[in-house]
Amino acid sequence: MSVPPSLQLEPGKIVLLGRWTLAAMLPRLPGLQLELELAAGDPRLAWDLSALDQLDSAAATLLWRAWGGQWPADLLVADIHRQTLQRVATLPVASDRPSFRLNWLETIGHLVLRFLGNLRGLVALFGQLLLDVGHLLRHPGDAPWKEFAANVYKSGAMALPVTAMVGFLIGVTISYLSALQLRSFGADLFIVNILGISIIRELGPVLVAVLVAGRSGSAMTAQIGVMRLTEEIDALSTMGISQTVRVVLPKIAGLTVAMPLLVLWASAVALCGGMVAAMLQLDLSFAYFLDNLPRAVPVANLYIGLGKGVAFGFAIALIACHFGLRSKPNTESLSASTTRSVVTAITTVIVIDAIFAILTRQIGVP
Repeated sequence: MSVPPSLQLEPGKIVLLGRWTLAAMLPRLPGLQLELELAAGDPRLAWDLSALDQLDSAAATLLWRAWGGQWPADLLVADIHRQTLQRVATLPVASDRPSFRLNWLETIGHLVLRFLGNLRGLVALFGQLLLDVGHLLRHPGDAPWKEFAANVYKSGAMALPVTAMVGFLIGVTISYLSALQLRSFGADLFIVNILGISIIRELGPVLVAVLVAGRSGSAMTAQIGVMRLTEEIDALSTMGISQTVRVVLPKIAGLTVAMPLLVLWASAVALCGGMVAAMLQLDLSFAYFLDNLPRAVPVANLYIGLGKGVAFGFAIALIACHFGLRSKPNTESLSASTTRSVVTAITTVIVIDAIFAILTRQIGVP
């Protein structure tokens, strides 16, 4: 016959009796917790567990918490039950409240090491791409033309609708807001300069890069991550097929080629949106806008915008492939790698744009 768990207070000691198991404790668990806390409040009392019939991990955890995570000064317990208590004592104790104390030096060091690790991986991947290009120049028959064409189509042609919609809306917005300010100063005609410089040189490339990083960059990272998850990358290596030639190089080359074309497309659509808004707000005809655009915006700005497109496309694809190859074969790592890829790509785009702005600050300015 099983004896329910109980406590008895005897002179100088606390005696535990019965079966101290989770199933036996559940009917009167709150009362047992309260009795243990009250008994543990007097450190002079000894604990006698020699009469226990059974002690499981749940009861041992309850006792250990009542003791405040420390062994009592005077404890009498059977060896088999002492082993259960020792296992519980060695477990890490979870804090009731999360600790917000951060070692700032350790955090900075961890971030720096992670940055250097990713930078090293990107440099190694870039070096491998150079070796692959050299191999393909010597053996043109090994070039993955089908994969390259497929990536140009996925990254370029399929992105035309969304880039056109965003570009048109951005052009309308900039033109509308600029018209409100220019009208108050009587400088309506300068809207051609504002739209031309801002869209062709800055907003067109950057907006397309952000869209492509979120659309094509994340897709590349996820695709390579899934190939890692399903061991397709390992299968390519087993068959003697270079993973960078068949998987990485077509993606980077495809996006590098497609990106400047997308920039040109989005900038043209954005200028159309700006012309529509300028006609409605300032009564500027399309003919006037198109006639003054080449004089207001030197052709060097177009070259700068296309150059940014090439740099942005290469950087986004390189980062996407890098994080895809670094993802571990599990779904949690795949989602984390995709998030890091998009954030890193967008940040890199902004940094590259700032470098372009510094290097070309005296080029294309009328």
